[in-house]
Amino acid sequence: MKKFKIIIKTKSKKYPIIIGKNILNKTGILINKKIPNCRKIALIVDNKVPKKIILQVKNSIKSFDIFFIKLKTNEKIKNFNVVNKLINNLLKNNFNRNDCLISLGGGVLGDISGLTASLVKRGIKFINIPTTLLSQVDSSVGGKTGVNSRYGKNLIGSFYQPEMVISDISTLNSLPKREIVCGYAEILKHSLILDKKFFFWLQKNGKEILNLSKNIIIQKAIYKSCKIKARIVEKDEEEKDLRMILNFGHTFGHAFEATTNFSKKINHGESVLLGMLCAIEFAFKKNILKNKELNLIKKHYQVLNLPNRLKKYFAKKDVKKIVTFMKSDKKNRGSNIKLILIRSIGKTIKSKNYRVSVIRNYLNSKLF
Repeated sequence: MKKFKIIIKTKSKKYPIIIGKNILNKTGILINKKIPNCRKIALIVDNKVPKKIILQVKNSIKSFDIFFIKLKTNEKIKNFNVVNKLINNLLKNNFNRNDCLISLGGGVLGDISGLTASLVKRGIKFINIPTTLLSQVDSSVGGKTGVNSRYGKNLIGSFYQPEMVISDISTLNSLPKREIVCGYAEILKHSLILDKKFFFWLQKNGKEILNLSKNIIIQKAIYKSCKIKARIVEKDEEEKDLRMILNFGHTFGHAFEATTNFSKKINHGESVLLGMLCAIEFAFKKNILKNKELNLIKKHYQVLNLPNRLKKYFAKKDVKKIVTFMKSDKKNRGSNIKLILIRSIGKTIKSKNYRVSVIRNYLNSKLF
């Protein structure tokens, strides 16, 4: 099957994203080409990754000195204690700047691993092998790393670009449907903020993506999604301006996750899907988005049975906590809440600040 390749060019680094099926057995060859002086590899693995996939990667890199670390991953392990243990492990084994850390797993593991790689001796080599749809279309692109704190999600982190990203769609077959929906959230987001044609393509192909029924459709969805994010990241690597549009739906979404204390009640993608729906409804109420566009998006949610009812997850008593977490979002300046909104499918407006009372009133109306 055809492989797709995207070259990301930022101010700090140029690196490839390779998308294909059954390509993990090429990992060692790719490392030898990209990092010829690499001798040691720390392979950090998500405990949810099937043994078959782990063995493929291990066999591919067996000519290197391998240090194997497995982590039981969830949002609650995204903290400095875990990062500190990983750093000490690498320092104990005398990793240097030519050596490499590989993340084999989802976005949580990629965030932790990327931050660890950026801090050890001010930066060792980092390779991301995302194994979930969410991480293949989102967190693997752009170099964001981070951990959570009691004040909110991803408030501590750095920008650190990998040497390469290897996205093998065969890893998706082991995922539950809920995880595929989680990844679809970011694919849909990319279409809503920058590419109306892609949105219409998703209307035709969304079911095939969610059911993993056509490999070429899945590869194209990942490729198109990564291309959109790459366009943004290349222009604004450190989120000073344009890159903020990638937070569409996330100001609400991150607050939803934090309000449930990152429990299994709602995952990241479900939070983002609800967050985007809140953002488009809020934009409609503020006469920014037209009713026709709002209904197009809502219909897409309904046809694909995507999460669309805030009341399923929250009650009115949760509004105060949601708003508190929204206030601590890293994009905010001052006491207001900054929102990324769209004026039509594929077009955002310049981010606006809204009073806390306005956001609170909107959420209260949703949960009345």
